[in-house]
Amino acid sequence: MPDHLSNSQINLYLNCSLKYKFLYIDRLPKPFKPSGLAFGSVLHSALNWFHKQKMNGNGVTLDRLYRIFDADWYCQKLDHAIQYKESESETSLVSAAKQMLGMYFQSPHNKVKGSEVPFTLPANGNGFGIDFEGWFDLIEENDTIVEFKTSAQTMNQEDADNHPQLTIYSYAYETLFGRPPKTLKIVNFVKNKKPKMIVLKTRRDKTHYQRYFSLAGEVLRGIQNQVFFPRQSFMCKDCEYDSPCRAWGRD
Repeated sequence: MPDHLSNSQINLYLNCSLKYKFLYIDRLPKPFKPSGLAFGSVLHSALNWFHKQKMNGNGVTLDRLYRIFDADWYCQKLDHAIQYKESESETSLVSAAKQMLGMYFQSPHNKVKGSEVPFTLPANGNGFGIDFEGWFDLIEENDTIVEFKTSAQTMNQEDADNHPQLTIYSYAYETLFGRPPKTLKIVNFVKNKKPKMIVLKTRRDKTHYQRYFSLAGEVLRGIQNQVFFPRQSFMCKDCEYDSPCRAWGRD
C-alpha cells in the first residue's frame, strides 16, 4: 500500500484504478511511452530550464531554448519507444512544441520565484492521513502559482475553476507559506492543427480544500481495500497496459 499520495496518483486512480495498480503496486514495465506523455514531459523540462536561467539572471535566446528541447526529446526516445497517434508524427509534434515555446518566449513574464519546486505535506495534520507529495511548476512574484498543461482541446474557465491540481497547489502553498496564493494560473498549450497558448486564472478557498480531502480519502480507502478495476474510455487507445488489462478477470 502507498506510503504517500500525489495528485497524479489520485487522478490516475479515478481515471482507471486498474492502471493505478499496474503502475504503482505491481510496477509492471511499460513497453512504450505515449506521445502525449513524452510531449508534455519534454515541454515541461524545456520550460523549467528557461525559468531557472531567468532566475539566475542568464540571457536566454529562443534558439538555445529550442536546442534544450531537442536534447530532451532525444533523451525521451532513448528512454522508451514513443508510440504516436495515427494523426501524429515525430516531425509534427516537434514542430508544434517549438511553436508553443516560441509563443511562451515572446509572451510577457513576471519575476520567477521558483521553478519545479517540490513539496511534502506530512501526514500529521495535513488532512489526508498520509504524506502528500507534489511540486509547483512555477511560482511567480505576488504569490502566483502557474501550472502548465498540454491538451488536444482548449481548456475553458470552468476547467480552470474545477481543476483539482490547482486546489492542492493552493492548499500546499497556504500551508507552507502561511498565506493563500493570490492567483492560480493555467498556461494551456493546445496541440491542434494550429497550436496556440491560452492563459486562465482562478482562485480557491476552504470549501475547495474540504472537497479535495474527501475525494483523496475515498481514493485512499479504495487503494487500501484493494479496489481495482478497469474503466474503459478514450484513454485506453494510448494505454501502455493494454495486454495485462485484457487479461484481467480471466482467472
